[in-house]
Amino acid sequence: MAEQLRRSVLAAYDRMLGLSLDHLAVDGCTTKAPCGGHTAGPSPVDRRKQGLKRSVAVEAGGIPLAAVPAPANHRVDRLLRPPWTPSPLPSRCRAAHGAAGRRLRLLALPQVLAARGMAGRIATRGVPAPIQADRRWVVERTRAWGNQDGKLRWCTERRRLAVESWLALASAVIVCGRLLRRAWTHYRWEGRSRRRP
Repeated sequence: MAEQLRRSVLAAYDRMLGLSLDHLAVDGCTTKAPCGGHTAGPSPVDRRKQGLKRSVAVEAGGIPLAAVPAPANHRVDRLLRPPWTPSPLPSRCRAAHGAAGRRLRLLALPQVLAARGMAGRIATRGVPAPIQADRRWVVERTRAWGNQDGKLRWCTERRRLAVESWLALASAVIVCGRLLRRAWTHYRWEGRSRRRP
């Protein structure tokens, strides 16, 4: 039900304002999952306590296209593998250094992107962020919006289906909020508030 809502809201956004699918940004966020379950695993950043990694793919404006839960010790590049496929395929993808995993696996993500016809740009450690963060900040902003939902920040669900439902619901709320905010400047309707939402 939540996934159908997410798809409906995303389709409405695309119909009214249009999705910018020329660029794609991907990043992951590790949160706590103290109850364990199907999507929990040892967190590499929290003394191997149970954690959940939320991998998010957004379009150029920061609208979430997909979110995949996985144990905290999994890599973000799983989001770019089948069965998830944006339609149409974007031409460019931005990702953080952590998305590619360790140095030995750093070439894995560009190979995955090249196989799908995309050019990848991965942020590297040691390079000042403003130079390389050009189009990747939108995914970090979207992750911050998702972290406002307490159920995602501290996941107590054990079943994958429940976690995916919460992710879909949070994505639908984010897209609805962006749709209302942008529609306020693009459209006029009766009863429209004078203050921007």
